[in-house]
Amino acid sequence: MLVHAALPSVHHPWLLLLLNHNHVTAQKVVPMAGFRHQRPSEVHRRRAECVSWNARRRIRYEDDEMEGEDYGHNSEIEMLESYSQSARNEALLVRATVDGEEELVLIFKGFSSCLSSRTTSDPSKSVLPAKAVIQFIDVIKGPFDPSNIEYIEKDLTWEAFKARLQSN
Repeated sequence: MLVHAALPSVHHPWLLLLLNHNHVTAQKVVPMAGFRHQRPSEVHRRRAECVSWNARRRIRYEDDEMEGEDYGHNSEIEMLESYSQSARNEALLVRATVDGEEELVLIFKGFSSCLSSRTTSDPSKSVLPAKAVIQFIDVIKGPFDPSNIEYIEKDLTWEAFKARLQSN
């Protein structure tokens, strides 16, 4: 949510308050040349787009530091995403373990989403960390409808599915 407040004097810049859960960031927006001739809403709109983008990126980097170094690229998930691009009428439900906790991932048409926890907002990152161990893969009829799941194959091991990928 983005909230703005103009300071009483016209000579003061705008103050933007960026609210994210319990974290509030205040940033000054330096007026552009010709500030007096523009309506405040136009200046706010132009500057807010820039500031909110930078704030989102900064928050994302803070999250990255908490995740640690081992949260990297997962080549197995990339292989499954690649497979799902060619198998247009199939979706994959992947059950994996990360640090002893089970994760459920849906992969459809080259895109993956974590169903059991949050999916990272950075598309360059894998939905599962590199240390994740894939337990089972269910091949289901796509598109995914959680109220009516039609299984094509169920409880395939990663080794069996990997052999299928390598034979194609």
